[in-house]
Amino acid sequence: MRNIGVISDTHGLMRPEAIAALAGSDVILHAGDIGRIEVLLALRQIAPVVAVRGNVDKGVWAASLPEREVVRVDGRRICLLHDLKELNLNPATAGFDAVVSGHSHQPKIRIDEKVLYLNPGSAGPRRFKLPVSIGRLLLTDGELRGELVELDVQR
Repeated sequence: MRNIGVISDTHGLMRPEAIAALAGSDVILHAGDIGRIEVLLALRQIAPVVAVRGNVDKGVWAASLPEREVVRVDGRRICLLHDLKELNLNPATAGFDAVVSGHSHQPKIRIDEKVLYLNPGSAGPRRFKLPVSIGRLLLTDGELRGELVELDVQR
């Protein structure tokens, strides 16, 4: 089994609850709005990290981050970007098995044309009444599935 941790919209806040939830990940995908380099450094203590730049990621530390990345895990292709609205291709036609995005702060999983779409929600400061959450992509016996994990945080 492969465990791909998925996080987004940390906005500079690396919660201990998110660190605990991502423990055991083989790789971590950060779908942007990282906020500061220390978030990536903390995640790299858990597993290798693939990250893309979100709309709040400015400055020298973020300049080298791509806006989109193709991640390959055990023959599966994952498109990683911050804002799903900026996806300018058909993932099924392009041969992607999954699309991971953030930006909306709303955790969501859906399947469309056999492509798994995962938005882990926000693991950073709480917005409105939305949950604080992360996601996972699990690859078991060739089957790729997603899950959402709401973090138990005080504020």
